[in-house]
Amino acid sequence: MNSMNPMNARGPFIPSRVASRGRRRLLAAGALAWLGVPPARANTSIGPVLPAVSAPALPLRRHDGVTPMLAAQLRGAPTAVQLMFTGCSTVCPIQGALFSTLQAALLSERYTAVRLLSLSIDPLSDDPVALSAWLRRFGARPTWSAAAPAPEALESMLSLFTGGAAAGDRHTGQVYLFDRHARLVWRTSELPPTEEVMAGLRQIG
Repeated sequence: MNSMNPMNARGPFIPSRVASRGRRRLLAAGALAWLGVPPARANTSIGPVLPAVSAPALPLRRHDGVTPMLAAQLRGAPTAVQLMFTGCSTVCPIQGALFSTLQAALLSERYTAVRLLSLSIDPLSDDPVALSAWLRRFGARPTWSAAAPAPEALESMLSLFTGGAAAGDRHTGQVYLFDRHARLVWRTSELPPTEEVMAGLRQIG
């Protein structure tokens, strides 16, 4: 009698989806533990952010050398944001691959208005050269930007995303969705599947 191995199953079988989600969460937990960041302490809020939180006018330095305010960078189109840093060799490459897959899904469904933003939590190391290399590594198109806050703005930026988490808890694999008015309106799970991010983007239009 043939039996299906849920770890290898593909297609619309529920066991495969459950296994895939489980593998992803296990991978996230292992990677975060390697970094010394306990995933249980990350922001556990998932789904709609009520009330929506407006992004503050924090100074950024983008991969192309432009220095917009965070609110201005987010305003005008729905934006998916991830927290990362280019010197990370565990969780961050997974996050970059996640955004690369998300970018392909957006193109496939012609969600051309959606932007992606990789925000560094290491502004002292992540200059435009490092951020540009990050984008090239994952095949970023023009709608995907990378930026780092001014060093003095880092704590305020983290407060927006992680609610003022302690230093060891600031690295999260969640994706944060902002509407076209630069308001945080949705949080995903840790290292979410592309389908979860796409569902959130559909919710915010």
